[in-house]
Amino acid sequence: MDFTEVRQTNKAMVKVAKLYRGAQAELLADLGLHPGQDVLLWSLGQEPEGLLVSELAERLGIESPTVTRTLARLESGGWFVREQVPGDRRAVRIRLTAHAEELLPQIEAHWRTLAHTATAGLDRSEREQLVSLLDRVRANLLALSTDQGAEELQVGATREPSH
Repeated sequence: MDFTEVRQTNKAMVKVAKLYRGAQAELLADLGLHPGQDVLLWSLGQEPEGLLVSELAERLGIESPTVTRTLARLESGGWFVREQVPGDRRAVRIRLTAHAEELLPQIEAHWRTLAHTATAGLDRSEREQLVSLLDRVRANLLALSTDQGAEELQVGATREPSH
């Protein structure tokens, strides 16, 4: 890949990511939500009995502390309740409130609007190809971050402790 193609690729990725995130934020603001919070609430809505923080983190593919921080930001909005798990004093199940459940169709409608807008003018085959290509890009980037994380661990392990 020559440098002109590198610049074009980076520019296109950054612009699309920024525009998508901005449009997402604008749509979700109507519901009093920020990007990421919608996915968390929707995921909880798929489990009427609720989920443990660790289960929610696993489903979302993120770390438990990230879920905990997101829940802390959502807590004052009455989006969920915390319930003790019988037999385990430390475990807490997170369950949506009726208020949050009522907004799930609106979250889905916003996702639909965003997907339709972003892919306007693309036929079904092109949309499928776009998703496939984006999945490959995501996998490439995940591999890069995993490789860098492993490299940092190796570098950190070989460093002499500073005194």
